[in-house]
Amino acid sequence: MTATDNSVVIVTGGAQGIGHATARLLLSRCYRVIVADHDREACEECVAECQDPNLEVVPTDVADEPAVADLVANILARHGRIDAVVNNAGISAPQNGPVEDLDLADWQRVLAVNLTGCFLLAKHAVPALRQQRGAIVNIASTRFLQSEPHTEAYAASKGGIVALTHALAISLGGMVRVNCVSPGWIAVDDWKKHSQRHSPHLSMSDHRQHPAGRVGRPEDVASMVAYLLSDEAGFITGQNFIVDGGMTRKMIYAD
Repeated sequence: MTATDNSVVIVTGGAQGIGHATARLLLSRCYRVIVADHDREACEECVAECQDPNLEVVPTDVADEPAVADLVANILARHGRIDAVVNNAGISAPQNGPVEDLDLADWQRVLAVNLTGCFLLAKHAVPALRQQRGAIVNIASTRFLQSEPHTEAYAASKGGIVALTHALAISLGGMVRVNCVSPGWIAVDDWKKHSQRHSPHLSMSDHRQHPAGRVGRPEDVASMVAYLLSDEAGFITGQNFIVDGGMTRKMIYAD
């Protein structure tokens, strides 16, 4: 799919972090970008910073099916098409202890936003995507295959995204391509809203431990997303691409 002046892409969680970097890159490649984000403060700043007539920002809770249905219906009413979806919205649980202390509501909210949000946007956007022979890119995480302690909800949601990706790719085969990107350590500190923005505090050892020689940037993930949406990736579907500077291939033992 080559973007034209009329190509429409939805980027969830696009007001900050990886989503914002992705939205900006897609704007530079002639997409009309619809950012759907739950954080109204970040949404307002996104509009002010981008100053691009091809950017629209819609405050949206991707875990709320009526809100997602309205988002898609309104886009179709205004633009008549949806060419691509980037499911990037994600949160982590306020989990600082063992699994027996994880509140069920926190568990359910993480899965609702991170995993169910991907399903809901696919469910409601797929009829339009079929018409354009479009593409979906889901953002998972290297946590789908490795974990730190006390991250059960987040890891489960990201593993679910990887599985949902290949399921959708098979169900939509021949009409809509569906792929996934799993970032590793990406320094998003200076891509957050102003109240939380700061320069990344990274040491030389932080960079050196990555086989690629540095910690990742949001732009690294955005470039992979843009490629997967493009015609150059027309023979790729159902795949998960790890963007982590090589860390998941690194064997690490304690001294």
